[in-house]
Amino acid sequence: MKNIYEVQSANKKQTLLIMVVFTLFMGLVFWVFANALSAFFGYRPGGLGFVGIGLIISGLTSFGGYWFSDKIVLATSGARPLRKGEYPHLTQIVENLCLGSGIPRPALYVIDDSAPNAFATGRDPKHGVVCVTTGLCEKLSRTELEAVVAHELGHIRSYDIRTMSVVSVLVGSVALIADWFLRMSFWGGGSRDRESGSSGALFFALGVVFALLSPLVASLLKLAISRRREFAADAAAVSITRQPSGLISALKKISADQEPLEAANKATAPLYIASPFKEGDNRAVSWFSNLFNTHPPVSERIKALNKMI
Repeated sequence: MKNIYEVQSANKKQTLLIMVVFTLFMGLVFWVFANALSAFFGYRPGGLGFVGIGLIISGLTSFGGYWFSDKIVLATSGARPLRKGEYPHLTQIVENLCLGSGIPRPALYVIDDSAPNAFATGRDPKHGVVCVTTGLCEKLSRTELEAVVAHELGHIRSYDIRTMSVVSVLVGSVALIADWFLRMSFWGGGSRDRESGSSGALFFALGVVFALLSPLVASLLKLAISRRREFAADAAAVSITRQPSGLISALKKISADQEPLEAANKATAPLYIASPFKEGDNRAVSWFSNLFNTHPPVSERIKALNKMI
């Protein structure tokens, strides 16, 4: 059996490793694109100006989305503020957990849907939002609901929304620059740096390869970070409630419920505690297929939680 702190430490190390690999990969991608654009346009300073334009445009767009992320996600999900006197046990659970863990009390929102699920949003703990479905409040016991809320508070406390926003900016920048490079290469000609000789041709060839593959690799690394954050939030929930069994039971109920969440879409799906798309959720998932999932398999999460009992 592993204690909570060992699990949290292991999750942090694994997340850090993925982030380091991600950062190094992004640095390599931008360096190759900069030199490839230099070879294409004959821009001797290194082509960083072209990369900079892509980063600025992608960064401004992503920053606006990040700053208003909670409002965008809540509106897209059809969520509404929790009414006074509605689900008083939910309000009490949130207040008790926040008081015990020292987390600022988040705003509470509800989605009128009988499918049990929940997510957290907000750019930092002071602007945190926990949103649950009516089905979650009605189908889960108090202990299970407490575990789910603690999981979402774990996301808020760990600044997961901010982390994933930064990652999304980088992934979006790579996709934008790769698309630009491919379009420019198809135009042909240009003023490819004839003075650079074979090195210019090499960087141009590498640029084409990276333009084709880097968006996919960056997206896979983003999904890997997202899955690790779910394991970390599970461990955080246990550190708050001290009851792994509560979250295990909640995950089993949520995954066993076959009603899909109608308000969810591909953009908001990664936010939920479990995938809101139920088709095939209970099937065995191969290692390769799991690379493209936003959430780790529920069976793996339960296995990790069982080690904490």
